[in-house]
Amino acid sequence: MKKLINNPRSVVAESLEGFGLAHHELVQIHLDPDYVLRRDVPVEGRVGLVSGGGSGHEPLHGGYVGRGMLTAAVPGPVFTSPTPDQILPAIVKSDSGSGVLLVVKNYTGDVLNFETAAELAAVEGIDVRTVVVNDDVAVEDSLYTAGRRGVAGTVLLERIAGGAADRGDDLGKVAEIAERVNANVRSMGVALAPCTVPHAGEPSFTLAEDEIEMGVGIHGEPGRHRVAMTNADSITDQLMEPVLSDLGVASGDRVLLFVNGMGGTPLSELYIVYRRAAKILEERGARVERSLVGNYITALEMEGASVTVLRLDDEMTELWDSPVNTPALRWGV
Repeated sequence: MKKLINNPRSVVAESLEGFGLAHHELVQIHLDPDYVLRRDVPVEGRVGLVSGGGSGHEPLHGGYVGRGMLTAAVPGPVFTSPTPDQILPAIVKSDSGSGVLLVVKNYTGDVLNFETAAELAAVEGIDVRTVVVNDDVAVEDSLYTAGRRGVAGTVLLERIAGGAADRGDDLGKVAEIAERVNANVRSMGVALAPCTVPHAGEPSFTLAEDEIEMGVGIHGEPGRHRVAMTNADSITDQLMEPVLSDLGVASGDRVLLFVNGMGGTPLSELYIVYRRAAKILEERGARVERSLVGNYITALEMEGASVTVLRLDDEMTELWDSPVNTPALRWGV
C-alpha cells in the first residue's frame, strides 16, 4: 500500500486540519468531535443544512460546506458513519432558529445515527427534518443498506436544497424541494479497480484484470454483476439503461446529466462517458439542460465512474443556477 499518509489512525483528523487551512475563508474545523461548519454560522433567518457520512468520499461532504449548500458536514472514519455525539453539535451550531434539514445517504449506520442526533436536537427545541437519499438503481439491498443506496444524487440534492435555504425558504419548503430532487434522480456506478482503506491496508475487493463490477457501491459493495471489460460506450450503455428505465425518462424531459469519477479515473475518460450518455439522452428526445463532470463523490482511489440523471423543473433549474460558494463547487459569486 502506497498512500500519502502519516498514520492510518490519524488520516481523517490530519486531512480535516489541512482542509481547514486551505479553505479558512469558507469553513471552520472542529475536532473531537469532528465536524465542519460554514465560517459565517449561524446564518440568520436561514434554514440550516447538515449532512455527513464516512470519510473517503471527498469532496463529499465537507467540500460542499458554504453558501448555497451545506451549513455543516460531519465526517466519520473512512467508510464508517459519524456518531450522534458528532452530529448533534453540528445541528445545534447550524440552527439560526429556522430549523435544520438533515441530508442522509441511505446507509444503515448513517440513518440510525442521524436519527438519534435528530431526536436529541428536538429535546433541545430545534425543529429538525430529514431526507434520506436513495438514488442508486443498482440494487435494492446491499451490505450496508435496507433499500437503495444513496450515492451521487446526494451532491445534486445538497446543491438544490442549499439554494432553497439560501433564498430564505422555510424548513417545510426546503424539505419538500429536497424530497422532489430525490424522487427525480437516479444513479448507477461501475468499478474498474478497487480502493484500499488506509487502516485495512489491502484492497476492499478484487477484480480480475479483464472484469469490472457493474453497479458497485461507493464503499466497494457488490453491484448487479461482474462482466468482462469492454469499451467506454458499451459500459455507459449498461449504466444508462437501468437509470433511464427506472426514472422513466421520456421525450421532452429536461435533465441534468452528471458523470462522476470514483477517485482514480482521469477526467478525459469521464468526458468520454459523458459524450455517450449525452448521445443516449438525445436519442430518447430528452434535453440536457445542465451538466456536471468530475470527481465529486469518490471512493478513495477507486477506478470507475457513475452516471446520474436528474429530471429538472423550472424551480430546480433556478436553484441549481443560484450562487454557490464552497471549496468544491462555486459559481455566481
